[in-house]
Parts: sequence; C-alpha cells; structure tokens
Amino acid sequence: MKSYDIAVIGGDGTGPEVVREAIKVLDAAAPRFGVKLNYTPYDFGGERYLRTGEVLPDSAIPELRKFPAILLGAIGHPDVKPGILEKGILLRMRFEMEQYINLRPVRLYDERFCPLKDKKPVDIDFVVVRENNEGLYTGSGGFVFKGTPHEIAVQESINTRRGVERCLRYAFECARQRRGGKPWKGLKSEDVASGKKAQLTLCGKTNVLTFAFDLWERAFHEIGAKDYPDIKRDYAHVDATTMWFVKNPEWFDVIVTDNLFGDIITDLGAMIQGGMGIAAGGNINPQGTSMFEPIGGSAPKYTNKNVINPLAAVCAGAMMMSFLGEAAMAAAIESAVIKIVREKLKTLAAGKMGYGTKEVGDLVAAAV
Repeated sequence: MKSYDIAVIGGDGTGPEVVREAIKVLDAAAPRFGVKLNYTPYDFGGERYLRTGEVLPDSAIPELRKFPAILLGAIGHPDVKPGILEKGILLRMRFEMEQYINLRPVRLYDERFCPLKDKKPVDIDFVVVRENNEGLYTGSGGFVFKGTPHEIAVQESINTRRGVERCLRYAFECARQRRGGKPWKGLKSEDVASGKKAQLTLCGKTNVLTFAFDLWERAFHEIGAKDYPDIKRDYAHVDATTMWFVKNPEWFDVIVTDNLFGDIITDLGAMIQGGMGIAAGGNINPQGTSMFEPIGGSAPKYTNKNVINPLAAVCAGAMMMSFLGEAAMAAAIESAVIKIVREKLKTLAAGKMGYGTKEVGDLVAAAV
C-alpha cells in the first residue's frame, strides 16, 4: 500500500468545513486504490494571528517542505485587515516553496449551472496556467510623500526570463499532455476533450505592456518553435480573452498568462463552469511541495451553517492525488463529483443545493 503524508491547513471561515469533506472523500476512495493518507493539521490563519500576533512562524516553511502536498481550505478573516494573511501566508508559501505554477482546470460538469446560453460541457473544458511567483505580486515598489496631496504609489511588475520560460514550458507540456502526450507530474490526462489539435494561447497585453509582454511573447514563440512544433500557438489580449470566455469558450485548450491576468481570468472561468463552489486550483512546484485549494474565499458569513458547497475542495483533493501520481484515484473522485452534480444538486450555490455541506460530502464519498 502506498502512503502519502499530507499537510492540512483548514484556515479561516468555511475553510475547515470544506476540508473536512474533502478528507472524507479522499478517505473513502483511498482503500479502493491501495493508498493510505496521513494528515498533519496546521492552524495557520486568522484565529491564530489574532491570538498570537504571528502570521506564519519561521519554522513553518521548512516543516511544510517535508510534505509532498498541502491541502488548504481558505485564508481570510473578517477581523484581520486585508493583505496581512494573504501576503503573510498564501504569497509567502507560494514564493518560498517556489510554487511557480497556479493551475486552474475550467470544466463544466452540468449545463444547468452555466450562465452562458447554449453552452454544454464539451464547450467549456480548458486549463489556465498562471505564473505564480512574479509579476505585480512580488511587492516591488513603494510610496513617496505618503499621506500628502503629492503622494506617489509605484507597483512594479517583475518578469524574469527564467520565471517566464519555466511557466511557458509547463504550459506547453500541459497542452501536449491533454492531447495524448506524456504527462508532467501534476497534470491530469483523464476525461479531457479529444479530437482537437493541441493549442496554447498566450494571454497578455502586448499593445500596452510593451516591456513585460515583449519578453513573454518572444519566449513563447522561441520555445514553441524550437521544442514544441506540434503545439499550435495563439495569442489573445486579456480583454479579448475575457470576451471570448463568454462568447466562445470552446476556442480554448490551454491558456498561459502572468500572475495578475491569471488571477482575474480564472474567476471568470469559475463562473462559466458553474461558480466558485466547483472551482479548484493547484499551486504547483513540479519538483517540490505543492498546495491545492478551492479558489473561492473563506465565506465567513456561512461559517458553521452547513450550507457551503464543499465540491471545490473535493476537486482540489482530486488534483492533489493526480499530482501525487494517483491518476486513477483522482479520476474516480472527479467522476463521483460529476455524478452528484448531475443527479442530486439543485444548484451549486451555498444554501441552495438541496443538501448541506456534510450531506454533499457523504454523497460523493458514497459514489466514489
């Protein structure tokens, strides 16, 4: 029996609730696939910060690096000023553990829950590969004359050839793998659209951001022409990308973009796949510790009411197992989620599903 040690950070708000259901499903599936999961909980989040004044202890990163994967619920507390926990926990873990890929599958499981007219599951099945360690999120910049009428605020987008290239290569490999090539660790091959030529779309703003995206575009075409001639290359401005997400989502296969644009377009991706309740993501270091989470927030107003949708966390658990090399287990969990979404749920919205948080977890665990 294969054994995996998993760090678990329930976090804030509804985070611990949805993580419990994800673990319930993982534990239901694990014996079937000869897998044993050993969980180590950590209390990083708003409550710990309010109690101790400590966001993330210095021992946390070295200790978390000992795990192959982290399952995260949510970070964000209503009594903590925005930015303290997000930068002190999420960004610090992503940066210091070099989780340089944010991977966001966008798949529609049931057309009833898509806000777009006449779009079916076959039309919404793509992946966004977001650079996760650079861009505007590095915190480079500062203030001059802060608090005065002459105040100046500067925030700089940092893009290195190393950071851009490793993100692009991961995205090219993702596009190749989705059409039958050899997968990289952390990517799924099961249940993807077939019959289309592998395509990678660079999402940027080359007409205005003429330094940063000049680097991205040059690297994109140089790497693609030299090492990935089998992958069709496409480009779209970020504003056009959002338009086509709504009008023609079937045009996309894999999209690669920078940190800020990726943060924005993946929320729109979540909406067209049915909402935040179903949207999962991974913060990937292909050779190190990776972290998997529902992409929605902590939703504090729903805390301990048994109404939040846990399926995004369940899908994050499936992504985690795929990263660990357990593709069959990951596929079984996702298939169970699809079954419950299609056969049991009235909606994917909190409090309106027809079942509570725990009950949805029970349904998926039984189905798996």
